[in-house]
Amino acid sequence: MKKKFIQKFHINWNKVISYIKNHFSIEGQIDIIGIIYLIGIQELGKGKNRSLNKEDKINILHIAICRILEPFGYYSFLGKDKEGWPHYILKSKIPFNQKKQLFLIQKAIIRYMNEENIIE
Repeated sequence: MKKKFIQKFHINWNKVISYIKNHFSIEGQIDIIGIIYLIGIQELGKGKNRSLNKEDKINILHIAICRILEPFGYYSFLGKDKEGWPHYILKSKIPFNQKKQLFLIQKAIIRYMNEENIIE
């Protein structure tokens, strides 16, 4: 059972990578932080023609992490502020083990891409 889960995980993760490479014309290896950033831009909905400072970019990464981990019970959506920025509250601590974090984030990205009908 675990072997099938891992195989399906790798197939779906490869779909995510292929989608990103094909739709953003990226050659070479894709950084997971870049994928998280793209999700944050998608969630913010203000990516085009907007100048973003360093703090905004960090906040965009935070938005993405909160959004993708919300279905797993780690965050809860509070709403958007007057400027349209989404806000979340931490409900449960995220695993500290780096390997577990990476796997959780990859699973969350796959789930997000499926939920948003970005990949099948």
